[in-house]
Amino acid sequence: MFNILLQLLVLWGIYQVGVFTVKETHLPIPGNVMGMILLFLLLCTGHIRLDWVEKVSSLLIKHLSFFFIPVSVGLMTLGHVIIKNGVALIIVLVISTLVGIVVSGSLSQALVTRKEAVQHEHHHHHV
Repeated sequence: MFNILLQLLVLWGIYQVGVFTVKETHLPIPGNVMGMILLFLLLCTGHIRLDWVEKVSSLLIKHLSFFFIPVSVGLMTLGHVIIKNGVALIIVLVISTLVGIVVSGSLSQALVTRKEAVQHEHHHHHV
């Protein structure tokens, strides 16, 4: 239990650094996104080991659906806004979803191609 709380504290600290960074630099991104970028960089550079945050991250992802309940309830109070701007919201949602799919697919393809090229090169050096 203590280990999970410590891991949660690490994630919360990185989140707070992200929020502070955005606030001080006036970057046009949310603080939580900056925190995720920082976490990614810290993991890639080895400043934070995966096992330092893996248990709590898995726990949070496992129960991710619970975090959408407050947002859903909040949206119910904004029914008039959704009705007034429904078409624009749907267009934005569709476009952003398509962009996300294209970017994710392109990145996945690039990573697979790169991995195959490295494996192919490695295979030819051993022959």
